[in-house]
Order: sequence, then structure tokens, then C-alpha cells
Amino acid sequence: MAAPTLRCLFRGRWSRTPGPSANLPLGLRKAHSGAQGLLAAQKARGLFKEFFPERGTKVELPELFDRGMAGSFPQTIYCGFDATADSLHVGHLLALLGLFHFQRAGHNVIALVGGATARLGDPSGRTKEREALDAERVRANASALRRGLEALAANHQQLFTDGRTWGSFTVLDNSAWYQKQHLVDYLAAVGAHFRMGTLLSRQSVQTRLKSPEGMSLAEFFYQVLQAYDFYYLFQRYGCRVQLGGSDQLGNIVSGYEFINKLTGEDVFGITVPLITSTTGAKLGKSAGNAVWLNRDKTSPFELYQFFVRQQDDSVERYLKLFTFLPIPEIDSIMQLHIKEPEKRGPQKRLAAEVTKLVHGREGLDSAKRYRMITEGGVSINHRQVTNPESVLVVGQHILKNGLSLLKIGKKNFYVIKWLQL
Repeated sequence: MAAPTLRCLFRGRWSRTPGPSANLPLGLRKAHSGAQGLLAAQKARGLFKEFFPERGTKVELPELFDRGMAGSFPQTIYCGFDATADSLHVGHLLALLGLFHFQRAGHNVIALVGGATARLGDPSGRTKEREALDAERVRANASALRRGLEALAANHQQLFTDGRTWGSFTVLDNSAWYQKQHLVDYLAAVGAHFRMGTLLSRQSVQTRLKSPEGMSLAEFFYQVLQAYDFYYLFQRYGCRVQLGGSDQLGNIVSGYEFINKLTGEDVFGITVPLITSTTGAKLGKSAGNAVWLNRDKTSPFELYQFFVRQQDDSVERYLKLFTFLPIPEIDSIMQLHIKEPEKRGPQKRLAAEVTKLVHGREGLDSAKRYRMITEGGVSINHRQVTNPESVLVVGQHILKNGLSLLKIGKKNFYVIKWLQL
């Protein structure tokens, strides 16, 4: 099999000529073309945390994305999701929201399933090596992640339209190009462009090297594969921006350096904040506190409850991060909350918006029905039921004549006839 072709197909596609906003000293903070820029808007919401490289993000990066700019055109942005489990979790949602915001602004986005990189394991933010997964397990996980990502994109498209022309949402799997590579050919073509000193200097590598377990060669090589992913997508799809969690900055930098060294072109990295528990632990599978997006692992009701339980000091931030609600509407919701805190209006709106995105309208409806039970709004035969997982007991919930009297809320009564007992 031939070695990877290391050449740039897109040199010169993007002009560096200063645009109308080139004189703005704070490109990420100022409005462009009479309206707040996409990047500045998401930074204000707290969704976009860091931009790399700093020297190019004051003017060049905003001009790349802001609609109405002279010479602007749809860009391509990607974010990777390793197939280490068969479902995404809440910790992945912010990166997905970032992709969706770019898509809503008319740009094309790629969700990259790590069907190959999952075999190595990303050391970023980890204190010990990830448990090794066999090839068949990773393939099954990758297939499940693809279905999950496509379902989320479909819910977004169907339920959150805003009248604008959106960009495309594409799901790819990096095993599609790695399974064609021969190891020696790959190392000869790609490995020669990385310097050991630079790779060793990454914070994620330094942390692991100083740990009692150390670091395996497989983990150490992970950043090279992620860098090549960025290069491959740049070459084939014109992708200039990689989006990832703040713990991914080192891997993003490796991709930038690789592409810049080979092509002389600039690419960019944007990070989103990590979502943590009340104790400060990162939410995820490894930490054992994952809230899954697959309904077979976390029900719509449980997902709804996770967000409806958020404290007052975090709910406004979460409304900005996890929803598409305009800032003025969020401000209005929070003002009403000050007057009627007992109603937990912001928490319920947050939970509803996220559950609808993840599980669709049907999932949200089912979650609200479960919520009515937990809040004491349902009784059977004049007995209040507060556990949605309760088993119906013959003689208590079902009378000897096979009937049940169901009361929902204050005015809705139903007589149920059970045909099989």
C-alpha cells in the first residue's frame, strides 16, 4: 500500500488580505459587519474558551467565519469523538453544541468518530492508561456512536430550525483511512515531521511520565494520529478548524504544527470548557459519573433530572452553554426566577431544551410524564405514586375486578380496565 501523500490541495484558497475589520484591535471582542461575530458571541456565552494560535485569532479567525464579510465563504470545522464506549455522554455535549453553532451560521461541520484512535487511548486528562479494547468492540462502539451522532443531528435539524440556511453535518470514521496504511510506510511519511522534544513537552505527556504507571508508546503516539487526522481533513475537506475540549489543546497544537510545517498554511484550534461534577471531577466514563446520551444507558427522565437538579448558581451558565436560547430570553428567564425561585423555571427550561435535543420531542414528553410522578401529581386508587419505576401490585394498584382509578393532576381521572393479569 502506498505511503500517505503529504501534499496540500488547498494552498491559496483562503486569502490573507485584510478585510473590513482588519483595523479592529480586539477582533474576538468586537462586532463585525454591524453584528456581533460568531466567535465573539460564543465566547460571550462561555462556549468557546481558548483560540489557537493566538497571533492569528484576533482578526484572521473571526473574518473566516463571520457572515457578510468580503470574500467570506463556508468553512469546515471538525471535532473528534473516540469510540471508547457505545454512547456519547453529557461531557461531549458542549463540543457538539459548538459544531451545531457553526452549522447554524452556514458552515460545514464534521463529527469524526475515532474508530482507529480509540485503540490507542488518549492520555489527555488521564492519570492512568485506558483499558485496552479489542478491534471488534471498537467497531461496535464506532457504529453506535455514528448512529447517536446522526440522531442528534436529525433532532437539531428538525426541532431547532431558525429560518437560516445551515451548513452540512457529516459523520466520518478515521478507521477509513488508517486501515489502508502500512506501519513502516506511515512512520516514514508522517513520523519524520515530528520532533521528540516537542512531543515530550506536552502537558498531558509530562503528567503521565511523572506518574507511577508511566506512559505507553501507544498513548504517546496518540497525538501524532490526531495531528494526522487534522491534516487529512484539511487536505480532503479543506478543514481549517479543530474543535475540542480544553484538555485537547496539546493535541490540537500538534495538528497545527504538522499542517503548518508541511504546507505553510495556517489552521486553528478552538476549545470548549470541560463539564465537571459538584466535586470538580470531569464528567465521563473513566470517572464513573457519566450521564449517557443513549436512552438505553440513561433514560430521558434521568437526563432531564440531571439538568433540572442543577443549582441556582450554575443554571444561568448552563442555559448559555447547553441551549440555543438567545441571551435576552435567558436574561428574562432568570429575572422571573428571582421573583419565583420555588418554581425552578430556569432548571426546567434547561432540562427541556437538552432533553429535546438529545431524545427528540417524544423523549421530552416521556421525561415530563415521569417528572409528574416524582412530583406527586399521579395517584392510583387514591394512593399517591412517586416512583416511576414502581411495580403495579394486584389488590393495591389493581382492584380484584381488574380496574384501576388513575388520577393525573387535579382534574384528570381515568378508569383503566386490565385485560390480562
